[in-house]
Parts: sequence; C-alpha cells; structure tokens
Amino acid sequence: MNRRSFVTTAVAAGGAGLLAQSARRQGRLKQGVARWCFAKWSIEELAQECARLGMKGIDLIGEKDWPVVQKHGLVPSIVSGGGGIADGLNRKENHDKIEQQMKENLSRAAAAGLPNVITFSGNRRGLSDEEGLENCVVGLNRVKALAEEKGVTICLELLNSKVNHKDYQADHTAWAVEVVKRVNSPRVKLLYDIYHMQIMEGDIIRTIRENIQYIGHFHTGGNPGRNEIDETQELNYRAIAQAVADLNFTGYFVHEFVPAGDPKRALERAVEICTV
Repeated sequence: MNRRSFVTTAVAAGGAGLLAQSARRQGRLKQGVARWCFAKWSIEELAQECARLGMKGIDLIGEKDWPVVQKHGLVPSIVSGGGGIADGLNRKENHDKIEQQMKENLSRAAAAGLPNVITFSGNRRGLSDEEGLENCVVGLNRVKALAEEKGVTICLELLNSKVNHKDYQADHTAWAVEVVKRVNSPRVKLLYDIYHMQIMEGDIIRTIRENIQYIGHFHTGGNPGRNEIDETQELNYRAIAQAVADLNFTGYFVHEFVPAGDPKRALERAVEICTV
C-alpha cells in the first residue's frame, strides 16, 4: 500500500519511558498519522499505538476501517473526496466524475462524523496556471454548497512538482490560496503539506502565519527523504508546531513520514516534538 494507490482508488533507550509519558500529554495540537506510512502495521495495531500516544486522528483510510479507528477514540481525519493527484479539478472534463465522487464521499463522511475530504488540482499537462486555477474554482464551486450543508471541509492538497509529483499544478501556496479565495467558502480550504512546501518554497512558518485562515489540515514529513521529523533533517518541527498552535489552529496536524528505523520509536518521537 502507498499513498498514490490510496488516492487513485478512493533519544536513548533509558529515556524512552519518559518520552512515552510526555508524548501522552494532550498538547494544543490534534496530532494524527497517515495510514500509508505505517502499512506494515494492521489498522488495529496502528490505532492502538496512536491511542496510546494520545493522538487524535488517522488520515487516508478506507471506509471499512473507519469503525476500527473510531473504536479507539480516534477520528478518520481526512478521507477520499474526489479526483486523483494526476487527474483533478484543473480540467473541466473531470468535473462531472469528481462531482459525483464528492457527493457520495461528502455524504459518507458527514454520516460518520468525519471532518475532511481530500482533493487535488491534477497535473498541468501544458495547461497554464491561470486556466488551471479558473477550472479548479469552477469545479469546487459545483460542490461547495453540499460541503457546507454536510459540515465537511474539502481540502485541496499542496504537493511538490520537483521530486515526487512532477507536473502537479497546486505546487505553490500562493496559487492554491487564490483558488480558495475565489471559491470563498468556509468549507473549502488547503491541506498544507509542510514536506512538499519545504521542497518548493521554504519559508514555512511565515507562509503559515500569513495564510492560516485558508488552511484546514496539515501534513508533516522530514526533508530530505520524507523520513522522521527529528534532528536528522532540515526542518525544526518543534518551532513549526509551536507557531501553528499559537495561531489557535483547531484542525489536525498529521504526521506523514516514512520511518527509516523503528516505527514505534519514530512515531513516539514525532508526537513528543510536536506536543506544544
């Protein structure tokens, strides 16, 4: 299992005990984890570990697994909405299909009490940024009223087009913010992926502060390599988490990194770093 397949189909050993105790503190952020990054664990094992650490959500899980997550007091914090990474809202020929997917998935999410669904711009394939932007606005305008009615937020994800998703159009914050501004709905926001935007733009904390009203969801990840968010990589996630919490962000702050070592230790450390 990996992330692409999901969206296209729908400290020293002696200090470990203290670390775990600290990680179980609530903190000000609702931390979660992306399912695909811990695919070696069953959904039951992952949910148990998240609950042990005081986490609040698990991203990108299928409907059959929602009850397992909810049984452990967790929320499926973002689920499939409509469209895919390559084929998304930036082309009008995709809008009928995406609208139908959104109608079904927004209704399912609302019935289960879930907060967010995910969507994507799609790849450029020669499309200008202005035309792609306008088409995304048109597509989102077709489904925003239902999202508002259902009380579920549609999150347009920012991805990098330099390393992981070549040609993806929503690859800069300013472009995606303009989409959200033009749609002008409290139920259409951005999934601000810190890993992806570090690759494309950097200046993470300033960008978050200037655009927090347009952000509905966060993903983390170490760079380079999308590994653990610890001192081995270039982002200071403690400072980022502090900045997000200070902005009174009430959504989910979800870890989307692939552990290079012990997955339990990596997740525990991530929660500790971001417990602010």
